[in-house]
Amino acid sequence: MALLLAFLMALAVWGIFTGIRMYRADARLPADLALALEVGATRTGAVDSLIDRMGMRYAPAVLRLMGPKQVARYRRKIDLAGNPGGLTIDRYAARRAVYGALGGVGFVVFLLRGDLLVALLLLAFGAFWTEVGIWSAIRIRKDVIERTLPDFLDVLAVVVSAGLGFRQALDRVASRYEGPWADELRITLRQMDLGMSRRQAFAELRRRNDSEQVAMFVTALQQGEELGAPIVDTLVALAKDMRRTDAQNARRKAARAVPKATMMITTFMVPATMLLLGAGLLLGSGTDFGSITGE
Repeated sequence: MALLLAFLMALAVWGIFTGIRMYRADARLPADLALALEVGATRTGAVDSLIDRMGMRYAPAVLRLMGPKQVARYRRKIDLAGNPGGLTIDRYAARRAVYGALGGVGFVVFLLRGDLLVALLLLAFGAFWTEVGIWSAIRIRKDVIERTLPDFLDVLAVVVSAGLGFRQALDRVASRYEGPWADELRITLRQMDLGMSRRQAFAELRRRNDSEQVAMFVTALQQGEELGAPIVDTLVALAKDMRRTDAQNARRKAARAVPKATMMITTFMVPATMLLLGAGLLLGSGTDFGSITGE
């Protein structure tokens, strides 16, 4: 047992020093993996960059184990998250390899020590930590886009009503905004500059964003274009509908929060308060517990 623990600790230390050496010496990788490692390198932190360098050479093996369908599914998830920190499918596979190895080693070490709960937590960390980051980024990005879109549509309607064409107005307003929605619009405009039709570019915009409001925006634009409806009226009506939808979503979230708060109060605060009051009454009554216990 002691020899196995010593071997696992030595393996962990070797992995750490190997990763540091690769990070400092810029270890040689195949051209495609080296390119994937450098994509978005300025957008990630030092820890994530170190993890990427440690696991990048194992990324192809992880992708092969995942299979084509799962790779395509995670590639879409990364797109929906907006490639946080320059994340790509290769960098995701590298992080999954490193976190999986750390979680597996930690699981074995603590399982041999008899700490089953800690071992299971480390195993879950290795299996799901990367997915948790992607899931969180998707939710945050979706919320930011849905908060930005109604105000953006109001400004766009004003600019279009001033006499600019829709393409020029979209470019002008997008240049004044920052964040994920502005990034998506710049991608859409770039696609149109490269020859993609406006309908197809906005269809790609809808595909990249799992948001009901973005789908409403694209659908309204396409239907207005087909029916010949004034674009200003379409944008104003769409902004009002989105604000109404936001208000309804806020009321639903508030309604769901009340039972959660009640459960937390009932589970934790009420028992603790009863214990505190009971202890105060017993201590204040001056009861001699020696007569009860016989001591």
